[in-house]
Amino acid sequence: MDYIQQTYKGLHDFWRYIIGAFIIFFAWQLIGMIPLGIALAVKIFGDASVGMPTDIPEMSKVLGSNLFLFLMLLSFAVGLVGVFLSSKFLHKQSITSLTTARKKIDWKRFWFIFIVWGVVSSGFVLFDYFMSPEDYQLNFNLQPFLILAVIAILFIPLQTSFEEYFFRGYLMQGLGVLFKNKWAPLLITSIGFGLMHIANPEVEKLGPVIMVYYIGTGLFLGIITLMDDGLELALGFHAANNLFTALLVTADWTALQTHSILKDLSDPSEMALAEIFVPVFVVFPILLFVLSKKYNWTNWKDKLLGQVVEPPKEDYKILD
Repeated sequence: MDYIQQTYKGLHDFWRYIIGAFIIFFAWQLIGMIPLGIALAVKIFGDASVGMPTDIPEMSKVLGSNLFLFLMLLSFAVGLVGVFLSSKFLHKQSITSLTTARKKIDWKRFWFIFIVWGVVSSGFVLFDYFMSPEDYQLNFNLQPFLILAVIAILFIPLQTSFEEYFFRGYLMQGLGVLFKNKWAPLLITSIGFGLMHIANPEVEKLGPVIMVYYIGTGLFLGIITLMDDGLELALGFHAANNLFTALLVTADWTALQTHSILKDLSDPSEMALAEIFVPVFVVFPILLFVLSKKYNWTNWKDKLLGQVVEPPKEDYKILD
């Protein structure tokens, strides 16, 4: 039984996914945002000199980057709870079957790619720093950095896990059963993942071309989920990508405003297209090759483009 077929272990009527998506969105964007809204209101109404922030960088300045980061990430943690509750009560599906087609979650896979991508992505940042030191400012301040580290280590994995469980998990499985194939959910969730980032300040600064990176990253994460029959690799990659970035480098025009070690001073409008296209069309294919050799991936056409066939009744049972 492959990853999408795991859906048949639970209740998979599509109306359940519509209700579940509403519950998840409500938990993430409404309930999860209440603490951030309260904190902004207290700050604005308590200080006449503070105006109403209109974007992420302004909210970060009003609250302070560490408090804003914590409150923003908290909303994703609430969203993750929404995913798990929807899976359990609407679909009678376990967290394990939402995560992987294996009998249990393989944390070795998670840690393998977490370490590999953490080293590689950090290496890219440090290489650019040493090649173009004029584009960076040393931003390290011990006390706020330590607070950042605690917030990032505890909450960024929850943020990235929410995105993976929602897009590559909940929606991938639900759409797979709806369309009875694998390519449609792969494309839809990848595009949806990219569009989720459309309000990020990076899009305004870099233009629509940055969507190539977001959608391409979503496609990469979807491919490794389908090829590996589980979310473990996607969870590890995404957590490493956001965590190491948050700790290493920030900029005034990015979604993650942090007390990181370095601050990027370069003009985002002059960002080379290579920095958008190289990860998607060079680095990710190399990673796919490495992972395919390590985990012996075969039958790519069926895994990514094949049909989703309901397994015989004796191969699964609806959970009570």
